[in-house]
Amino acid sequence: MTSAENRAANVRLLALDVDGVMTDGLIYYSNSGEELKAFNIKDGLGIKLLQTAGVKVAIITGRQSEIVARRAQELGIDYVIQGREDKREALMELCQSNDIELVECAYMGDDLPDLAAIRAAGLGMTVADGSSAVREAADWLAQHKGGYGAVREACEFILSAKGAWPALESSFA
Repeated sequence: MTSAENRAANVRLLALDVDGVMTDGLIYYSNSGEELKAFNIKDGLGIKLLQTAGVKVAIITGRQSEIVARRAQELGIDYVIQGREDKREALMELCQSNDIELVECAYMGDDLPDLAAIRAAGLGMTVADGSSAVREAADWLAQHKGGYGAVREACEFILSAKGAWPALESSFA
């Protein structure tokens, strides 16, 4: 097992940034001023499978969006922290309130506001198109870009390291 796989095997919580991780980072506005975001359905299934295996999932984002709250509700994500610029501090508070050590936590981000949280987590993760500083700091790098299956890839990596992926995958056969 690699160092990242060993770290992933101990993950009890995956915290995700939204823009650039769960989405492609683009923000669309309608003529009426409504904000639109696109989420990848495969990422959603990965999150649900991770939850099935007993791993908690959280969202930590610097922006505020009803769309994010709706997507989190659809996926059964209990921990949604919006409007927090200091994501490391938010991650530490989340871990403390859930009696989870930082070493048992994975954080996936894509840009400089995520850097401190990636470094603090037991498993720092990023997307293929993450900023160079984030890619350098991360323990694990997805092959997919944000919004294009990177979260699903991260979920499968964690589940595989825990030995849970084969049974989950075969449950669909």
